[in-house]
Amino acid sequence: MNRRPDGTPLVHTRPARIALAALVLAATGALTVTFVSGGGRGTADAAASLDQFVPIEKVPPNVRDPQPAAGGSPGRFTVDCGTNGNGKFSPDNPVAQPGIRNGAEHVHDFVGNLAITANSSDADLDASGTTCRNGDKSSYFWPVVRIDKSVRNDEQVRQALAQTQPTVVCPSVGKRLRAVPTGARGTIDRLLADLDRQQAAANQRMTASRGRIDAAFNREVVDALRARRAATIRQISSTVTASGGNQPGLVSLVECDVSYDDMHARMPAGAHRASVTAAQAANPRIQCPSVRDKLPGVPAGALAEVNRNLDELDRQLSEANERLVTSRGQGGPAFVDNAILGPLRAKRIAVLDRIAIAIGRQAARPQGLDAFATCTLDQAPGTPGSAPTTAAPATATALPDPQGPDLELPGNTGGIVRPAQVLIEYRGNPVSRVVPMPKFLRALTGDAKPTSRGPANARATWTCSGFADRLADKYPICPAGSQVQRVHDFPGCWDGRNVDSDNHRNHVAFADRATGACPQGFRAIPQLRITVGYDIPRDVQLKGQYALDSFPEENHNPFSDHNDFVNVNSAQTMQRIATCINKGKSCS
Repeated sequence: MNRRPDGTPLVHTRPARIALAALVLAATGALTVTFVSGGGRGTADAAASLDQFVPIEKVPPNVRDPQPAAGGSPGRFTVDCGTNGNGKFSPDNPVAQPGIRNGAEHVHDFVGNLAITANSSDADLDASGTTCRNGDKSSYFWPVVRIDKSVRNDEQVRQALAQTQPTVVCPSVGKRLRAVPTGARGTIDRLLADLDRQQAAANQRMTASRGRIDAAFNREVVDALRARRAATIRQISSTVTASGGNQPGLVSLVECDVSYDDMHARMPAGAHRASVTAAQAANPRIQCPSVRDKLPGVPAGALAEVNRNLDELDRQLSEANERLVTSRGQGGPAFVDNAILGPLRAKRIAVLDRIAIAIGRQAARPQGLDAFATCTLDQAPGTPGSAPTTAAPATATALPDPQGPDLELPGNTGGIVRPAQVLIEYRGNPVSRVVPMPKFLRALTGDAKPTSRGPANARATWTCSGFADRLADKYPICPAGSQVQRVHDFPGCWDGRNVDSDNHRNHVAFADRATGACPQGFRAIPQLRITVGYDIPRDVQLKGQYALDSFPEENHNPFSDHNDFVNVNSAQTMQRIATCINKGKSCS
């Protein structure tokens, strides 16, 4: 059986593929358009093509666990965080696209941490509430699954891609900086401008791939940009530190990505609407103006106080976003304005005033900071308290906000299927003891973009209950009475130093599939596995009418399944997890 570089099996019912089709469009020469199909192909029946679906019985057994050794850690610790009954949905990805609003370009289910958004700091996460019964404040999130009984029109995808100029998207460093000392402000501004120029140069290179997807070219552009950004961001951090400031954690902002989100704007918003009515799914978010990038250089004597107040602004926003989740359905149309946005504005005015006073004691007091006090609510139209919005124009490059009660996006439509079961478990290593994960460790598994980035990190995740010995990279068709399942295994090895890395992957690694041993220089940690199960009607499965939310260029590719995680367990809880696993017990 063919395997990927990480040892996971490639499962196919016909020859290997990344995308399900590669077409050549004749127009001023041959324009290569790579795309993946979802459901039907624009014909009269959505069941006309089932290329992405496979009866699970036809998938050969391919899951083989290494034999445990005497020095292994055979225990298991489970956490009950629910099934997203609170309805915390978001198109943010705080791990892979930190600081980028709607960065996922599709909607995620979130369980665990209630406050997390793309902009959450570690302190915000630590102060949050949680859906987990044991107090675990970690965040676990994955793309939603939808049922859409209308026809999926691949021609619209081809046409949208043919008109799309891919762009390079990078997190903003300026908006995440702590207070910059006065003496470093000029240098930092120059380095931030360098980052902008680097991104602009990468975007200029991307014009060579207009209307097509070239994974090798994309990797070349992003890898070169990452190297330049990493050097510049290290210089920003060292400059702030050398001037008496404190600037940790910028490594998470190094990685950029190639985006085809303009495809969303070029596909009709009503391309195919849901015929399935789901429970109210829309989850609003509060957006506040950034303050960190608006401040002047801060005198040395005011740095600590300004940083405390900047952190307080972040905490206030996270608290407000958490309250949106926990107070859902309370009050009338004005509840959010009166109970959340109004008090938030008052608290922000007080904090912004303290920042101005702290700077003003030793330098010119900054004026007009109160202009950044008012926050707004992002909410899909048609829900209580929402403001009307308009669809993104055809020339827009930004992803429109999710629309309506099902948080629909162009290309990602239909009723969201709520998980029937979510099993979160931390498992041991077959050949060694595990050490506790560090707090705030970020990790991801799978790859949301195997078409535009290549398949090296993608993983087969799909199966049915009762078929734990096999995983498919296609949507499974399950026997009657069996659940559709997604099994997400995270890396179980850690480099012993870092909680993140410049590509969000290099600080962790998968154990050897055959032996279970970690790579040299890595230590075994509790290995996270998340199993999500769905009760999807069998006729929907047979007709190919359920699909994963995805980036536009993936068009619901089942091989783009992925899952993300931020560890916010306390040190004591994580030690308890490791001890349980090392003793071979089953705990919760």
